[in-house]
Amino acid sequence: MSNKIDRVLLALMAIVLAALPFMASGYVIYVVNLLMVFVVLALGLHLVIGETGQFALSHAAFYGVGIYTAGLINNLWHPPFFVSIIAGGLLAAALGYLIGALALRMRDIYLALSTFAFGEAMQWVFLNWQSVTNGSNGFRISPATLFGYELVSDVKAYPFVVVIAALLLWTTVALSRSQLGSAFRAVRESDVAAQAMGVNVNAIKRTAFTLSAAYAGIAGGMYTLFASFIHPESLGFQTTILILTMVVVGGIGSVRGAIAGALAFGLISELLRQALSFQEIIYGFILMGFMMFAPKGLFAGRAPPPAAPLPAASRAAADAAKPAQRSAA
Repeated sequence: MSNKIDRVLLALMAIVLAALPFMASGYVIYVVNLLMVFVVLALGLHLVIGETGQFALSHAAFYGVGIYTAGLINNLWHPPFFVSIIAGGLLAAALGYLIGALALRMRDIYLALSTFAFGEAMQWVFLNWQSVTNGSNGFRISPATLFGYELVSDVKAYPFVVVIAALLLWTTVALSRSQLGSAFRAVRESDVAAQAMGVNVNAIKRTAFTLSAAYAGIAGGMYTLFASFIHPESLGFQTTILILTMVVVGGIGSVRGAIAGALAFGLISELLRQALSFQEIIYGFILMGFMMFAPKGLFAGRAPPPAAPLPAASRAAADAAKPAQRSAA
């Protein structure tokens, strides 16, 4: 029943998104473009927090890497936009792989603090690397192009933004239902138990961080399709908390929750644009409330996607471990 509901909701969303350019104004299209970016960011954070259980606070940094990388390539060489987006995703993924090394040595609050420090360090780089990012003056982004066709408006960028978001949603669902997704969830539940079942815990953690960072980098590239300016202040802790709130409130470990949280809080952030000084306070209260009273989020009761079977070697290791566990008991 849940899968049928999901298919119906996706079909309705696809119809609305297809009809929107013919019914909405330019500002509405801009907001929807931004919401698609938030959906990709939330899906990326879902992979590392929801699927693998690694509490990371560096997502805004990878998002910024994607924006500046794609923007610089657009400004200097004007290649087809998918080249700059892929470049931003790859550079963010490479940094995510390095940050994944922290996950091999740290857990819980220590990992959160380390990734938070990385995010703050990257914002310092964005603010002070004048020759590349133009520092506190902000960074101007040339219009993205596709074989000479310039995406000079939100409406022109809209179909490409929606298609990229849809592809990454499909990829996320496929990952969740794959053997890799099963390994992610095994690590989330218990490193020791996962290793006893034959899962390479270190490789899984690094893979999760790499994929999560790649999603954020691609989201940054998507942003350059319709935006012409970025300021480093918009890539700080406030953005990290916003994305984290999307995933936590929507439902940790739920793809549909990440999407719902991204859409809801993307709209809230746009409504609160004139009250920037209060945004962090509001997000903080919402996040604390859900952590205390509904820690699994709005979709806590929904079943996870079907897990792929573990490999035969892992099942054999688990079966061999059972007698030892019974004797120890």
